[in-house]
Amino acid sequence: INPIILEHDIETPHGVLHVTMRGSPKGNRPVILTYHDIGLNHKSCFNTLFNFEDMMEITQHFAVVHVDAPGQQEGAPPFPTGYQYPTMDELAEMLPSVLTQLKVNSVIGIGVGAGAYILTCFALNQPSLVEGLVLINVDPCAEGWIDWAASKLTGWTSNLVDIVMAHHFSTEELTDNQELIQTYRLHIAQDINQDNLALFCGSYNARQDLGIERPVAGLNENTVKTLTCPSLLVVGDTSPAVEAVVSFQVQGQFFFFVVECNSRLNPTKTTLLKMADCGGLPQVVQPGKLAEAFKYFVQGMGYSNHILISLSHLTVPAAGMTRLSRSRSSSSSITSTDASRNRNMNSPLDGPNSGVLDNQGRPQTMEVSC
Repeated sequence: INPIILEHDIETPHGVLHVTMRGSPKGNRPVILTYHDIGLNHKSCFNTLFNFEDMMEITQHFAVVHVDAPGQQEGAPPFPTGYQYPTMDELAEMLPSVLTQLKVNSVIGIGVGAGAYILTCFALNQPSLVEGLVLINVDPCAEGWIDWAASKLTGWTSNLVDIVMAHHFSTEELTDNQELIQTYRLHIAQDINQDNLALFCGSYNARQDLGIERPVAGLNENTVKTLTCPSLLVVGDTSPAVEAVVSFQVQGQFFFFVVECNSRLNPTKTTLLKMADCGGLPQVVQPGKLAEAFKYFVQGMGYSNHILISLSHLTVPAAGMTRLSRSRSSSSSITSTDASRNRNMNSPLDGPNSGVLDNQGRPQTMEVSC
């Protein structure tokens, strides 16, 4: 049965948000809320993932709310001259109005790039409204992603489409995956209002450091600013988020942007998934792997009874094996230890609650590669 899809324009303290709701809230379960990256809207960012068969089976049990950043939805009119685009903090502050209007009590957020930053900010400000986060290519720092992306190109450019493309795709992808690149280049250039896009990009490039710190037992766990919900951090192995090395130094080590975010979060509630054979858009290039990861993530949050039956066809005898490692970072180095585990063929990672994470003061994180 196809769920009812309704579009809403919702008034918020910082302007109107266009949202699309698929289905209706089911009991006390959270709603899946998505937020896209710059140069995209909810359709171009998430349709491939949410139209994937395994993800559709999961979402039979959860309503979905797709948020389009102001002026980024299909057919959006240009903003008037002098319009002040919301800051990233203000974009996060718009979301409680959406939940109130749609009668949503809590969410599991899925965000990409700028959307991941906005959802992280939302969860920091309103922890009671966010039960879990899937953050793809998240960058918690104030460094200018777009400035860095422009530097990857041959010479400096004022072409916004090229800059956004370099934000989404690695140098390797820009040359090797011509069909995907052409599709998204045309979408960014033709389907998104360019003036509105420039405003959204400017807001993202002017973001502030989120100020997240990793809690340490007995020291700062009651005062530190960090996410309190389970979090799955996702990055493609050839993503610009992996290419974009350094520019932020922690404990004597240079970290990738996503690993930097990972290093700041509670290790008992955080899983880092580095996804093979994809770059800056894992939800587009590897929707099956991401759907499987999301299944285990939701199960780890305690909602397994809602989805185990409908996904029972996935639990077939093991044929492929993936690598699971627990990565421990100290003040001087990052080390990882491989641990072999029995796998189901379509299970690229165990649930976030599987494995034992001891409660030491040193930072630890469950890291999965698939």
